[in-house]
Amino acid sequence: MWYGFTWFAMGYLRCTSVECRAKKILRQNPLIGTDGHNDFLIKTRILYDGNITSDDFRSKFERGGMELQVDKPRLEESKIGGVFWSAFMPCPANGSDFSNENYAPIVHDTYEQLELYHRLGAVYPRYFTPTPNATAANETWNRGTSEGSRRMDWFQFIAPVIIEGLHQIGNSVDNLRHYHRLGVRYATLTWNCHNIYADAACVINEKGQTVKSSPHWGGLSTQGRDIVLEMNRLGMMVDLSHVSVDTMRDALIGDGDFKNWHGSVAPPIFSHSSAYALCPHPRNVPDDILQLVKLRNSIVMVNFNPGFISCVESNDGTGIPIVYQPNNTIHQVVRHIKYIGDLIGYEHVGLGSDFDGIEDTPRGLEDVSKYPDLVKELLRQGVDDADVVKIVGRNILRVWQEVDDVAMRFIAAGEHATIGV
Repeated sequence: MWYGFTWFAMGYLRCTSVECRAKKILRQNPLIGTDGHNDFLIKTRILYDGNITSDDFRSKFERGGMELQVDKPRLEESKIGGVFWSAFMPCPANGSDFSNENYAPIVHDTYEQLELYHRLGAVYPRYFTPTPNATAANETWNRGTSEGSRRMDWFQFIAPVIIEGLHQIGNSVDNLRHYHRLGVRYATLTWNCHNIYADAACVINEKGQTVKSSPHWGGLSTQGRDIVLEMNRLGMMVDLSHVSVDTMRDALIGDGDFKNWHGSVAPPIFSHSSAYALCPHPRNVPDDILQLVKLRNSIVMVNFNPGFISCVESNDGTGIPIVYQPNNTIHQVVRHIKYIGDLIGYEHVGLGSDFDGIEDTPRGLEDVSKYPDLVKELLRQGVDDADVVKIVGRNILRVWQEVDDVAMRFIAAGEHATIGV
């Protein structure tokens, strides 16, 4: 009896260390953090011309040594359970031209990126099989969990695909619906250009510089509000990373200018943004907007891009701060997570690395394999185990489920598509 109790007590004591607690969290919970937002698909398009059967691609992806932050060995080392793969295409060269003709090549290339995602799924189904909804995401995780242990050599990833900016739909709601049928489960309202639906936080000027934007619509346009509701109806998450503060506010709660407009019915997300109070970048989320995130039961998934994590104001006229290298560390990433969690609650923060979309990374978070170190750093800085569980994946699954529930309410109410092509 005493012998058994001693072994039980020793087991308990062994799991008071940061190492043990981190392993337990990663074994029992889906870490959806490569991200919130990962640009592996555009890397594959640019560096390998989308040729995933080439010896070069297969060797580097399967054996390691791939450029930037993601390949198969590092995914396995990361202990993650899910990835939102971005079928990103950049804004057209003339981002102020909202014509169908200007967007046509972007739409064409977006379909190619979605096809690339599905081709990857045929070859590597473990990592690139579409996840249709939050219920399926939880079932996918549970199938890979056996009595609290995680077999990293075979479990299925939670792996939906997303788009980054409504310029990618080319002013066509039908394209949005078709993307949804192809597996897209969130859409960022803008990238670094305004569009007919919403204002962006930043634009690219005639010199090719990224600069803080001036308002075009003052938030969402009338068409933008319509398309947000269509995304609610489809069960597609509304992503507010990259949008202006006016657009953030308009999508979260509305501004009263339009009759009966109170923002998105389902909670929007910020898939890869950080805290403006710690790094004053136009892409980051100010404190007053963070309060609206809490009000809407939403989530901010912290971006690891050094420009959004460790920065100081510049005087170059762009309105874009410069990176402050001394604080470009894993510790600073956790500071952003803790800032948001302490301000509005740890139910409203997650991980949105932007890996494979960034060349520089924080020291200690050089690639996807460092996720266990991030979990340890959260614990070292005093974040409770239960809150870490929320941060690494439970929060985004909760929001995704609420988005699905809203879509089901639209169906139950007999709501059908009301806006045309």
